[in-house]
Order: sequence, then structure tokens, then C-alpha cells
Amino acid sequence: MKTLLLLLLALTLLAACTQIPATPDPTPATRDPFAINARLGRGVNLGNALEAPNEGEWGMTLDASYFKLIADAGFDSVRIPIRWSAHAAEAPPYTIDPAFFARVDWAVEQALANGLLPIVDLHHYEEMAVNPDDHRERFLALWRQIAEHYRAAPPEVVFELMNEPNGAMTRARWNDLIAATLPVIRESNPARAVIVGPVGWYGIDELAGLKLPEADRNLIATVHYYNPFQFTHQGAEWVEGADAWLGTTWEGTDAQRAAVSGDLERAAAWAQREGRPLYLGEFGAYSRADMASRTRWT
Repeated sequence: MKTLLLLLLALTLLAACTQIPATPDPTPATRDPFAINARLGRGVNLGNALEAPNEGEWGMTLDASYFKLIADAGFDSVRIPIRWSAHAAEAPPYTIDPAFFARVDWAVEQALANGLLPIVDLHHYEEMAVNPDDHRERFLALWRQIAEHYRAAPPEVVFELMNEPNGAMTRARWNDLIAATLPVIRESNPARAVIVGPVGWYGIDELAGLKLPEADRNLIATVHYYNPFQFTHQGAEWVEGADAWLGTTWEGTDAQRAAVSGDLERAAAWAQREGRPLYLGEFGAYSRADMASRTRWT
């Protein structure tokens, strides 16, 4: 689903391009995925910018002032949704445009300069939901380039494998692709924290089918949360029939609160059983819901 603009979070390349400078990594604790997950803390999605087919086409162009505003407001991280697939060649070796790499570098650098942890997220590779088998090798090539480019980046730079797998990207296909892609990343980033979520748009109910390589402990599991959907997505232009939900409120009744708590408790129980840190990468209510309801739900 389309990332909501500046969505609050729970708790962001080619060798020819200038790489993010390395910083000292004095203690193994800085590579602990639980510690990294805790440091992600409360964050903001920088939506509708680098995830658009071209930056600016969805009404959002990143500006250096945004990173300072986010940091000054007390947030800890920024998730940077990036449509890498729109800026890479269609034929092998599927080279990513150096100018686009440089723009992503700028965003990562702005985050780090403001004390924010950036999540480099592969977003809106829509062909993977339609013809995942045909795009498998291109997907692996994109990650090989991204990983090699950021191999010297500080541990505060976090990768996210692919936003919200869905459609023809079934459980079996996704688990197989996870198992194939992580070794590609580990060739150059053996200890980097990588965020991975389940199919079904990162739905909590799909966590049970997510198979993470047991030996790879530098992983952070993730889910997205938008229940009740008819409240959070009322009037959303990208959801068919959403205008019929306009006027839906969320009063914060005991039953409504219990439903949200129950969902999140199920996710937390899965993480505890699996011994994995868990990150809530997106949640929010669209701006066409009334503000009082949005505030109560958040």
C-alpha cells in the first residue's frame, strides 16, 4: 500500500559513487540487532519522495530541513522508502543509475548528520507482486549493488529487504527469496541489521509463515499495522471503495482498544518465541479521518 506521508513509526550503490564514510564500531553491542532496533525508537517515514517513480512526482521532494525538524521534534530514525527498480537497467547487470545512488546517499548522510538512524528500504518494486520469478535475478542484482555500496557505512544504517510483499509473492516464494538474498547482502555486510517482514503486506497474521534463516541473527522482523482498515484508510485515493468509509470514527472504547492491543500482543508473542527483535515499520490513519479519532488511535 502507498506509504502515508510522514507516517509515525512505533518504536532509511555503485562503486563509482561516493560511499558513505565509515565510522568507528568500537563494541559488538553496536551490531546487536536488539540494540539497533531499540535505537530506531520513534521515527518518521519519508514517504512519497524517493518511492515515487521520480522524486517530486507525488508532491514530495526531500529537503535538508526535514531531517533537522524530525530530529528536533525528538524522533530517533527515518525510514526512507526507495523505488530502486525505477532507476536501474532492465538488462544484466541491472546497473543502478549513479545519479540516483548519489541522491540516496544524500538522504542517508542527512539522517546521520542529524543523529537519526536511516533505514534504506527497497520499496514499490511492483513487478515482484506480479511476476516475481521473472524479476528474481534483477532483485538479487539490486541488492548486491546496494549492499556493496554501503559496505563501509556505520551500523546505524539499516537495510530493509522489500516493503510489503504481496500478490504472486507467496509465502513459499518469499521465504525462498529471503534465503537467496541474505547471502548476497552478507557477502559485503556480514553483520548489518536487515529488516524483513512477512507476505500479506507485512500483516501480523502472516508472521507465522515467515521463515528467517536460523543462523542469521542480525535480522529485525517487521510488521505494519492499519487496523481497523476502514478507519485508517477512509478516503484513501489508492484504495478502491474507500470513500464509502468517510466519517468512520475511532472512539477508543474498551473493545476498540482491546482489538488493537490483542493484535500487537500476538505480534510480540511471535517475536518472543522466535527470539527476534520486532519493528513496527508503518502505522497511521489517513488525513481524511477526523483528527480527534486519529489522535486517540495513535
